[in-house]
Order: sequence, then structure tokens, then C-alpha cells
Amino acid sequence: MAKKSLPKHIEKPLTATELEMMNVIWRIAPCSVHQVVEALQPQRQLAYTSVSTIVRILEQKGYVRSQKEGRGHLYEPAVSKEAYQATSLNRLLKNEFDGAPSLLVQRLLDSEQLSDAELDRIRALLRKRDH
Repeated sequence: MAKKSLPKHIEKPLTATELEMMNVIWRIAPCSVHQVVEALQPQRQLAYTSVSTIVRILEQKGYVRSQKEGRGHLYEPAVSKEAYQATSLNRLLKNEFDGAPSLLVQRLLDSEQLSDAELDRIRALLRKRDH
């Protein structure tokens, strides 16, 4: 699969609800609105029409594309999750951490949110990057 990049016109991050829908679409695409509604349950009870509206907004923003399938549409990401994460991280670094990755890492380490297993994975990633 080719690497997907963010369309030039996408400058703002997704809203929390849009990101929730995108996470489902990234996970189960290609999918119908009905499948997105089912994938959100039981944790999130949203009406079909609400999900449909949000998915159409995502399509208008360029995050998803659709293909006619019978009486409905199938949706798939137009932007990869990795590309969105990279853009979000760059935005976070610029806006919250003065463009300093080391400051972001320091805050992460200070947060005490990292298990020993996560720290081991991070160390392994750093060793891999050094080689």
C-alpha cells in the first residue's frame, strides 16, 4: 500500500468525535456507515444519522473517500493514520513544546505514565535508530 500524505488543505486537527470515527475507519475500512455505528457500540451509542453526518464531513475535509456500493457507500481512509499522527505530533511539538522534541520526551518521562515494558521498547527503538 502506498504511503498516504495529508492533503495540503488540511491544517486543523480532527475534533475528538471526528478522530473517534477515523480510528474506526482506519481499523475496519472499507466500511459502510452502518459498520462504523456497529464498531462504536456498545461503548458509544450514536445515531446512524449522526455518524453519517460526521463521515460526510470527514470526506469533505479530505480524510476519507467513498465509493458507491449498492444503495449506500463504502468509506476508506484518504489519509493514513501514520501521516495524521506525524502531523499531529509536529503540531504538538511546535505549539506546546517550542519545537523541542527533548522537552516532549522529558514531559513524557516525568508523567510516570510509562511502564517498564514501554521504557524497554523506547530504549530498543533508540538503539535501533543509532545503528
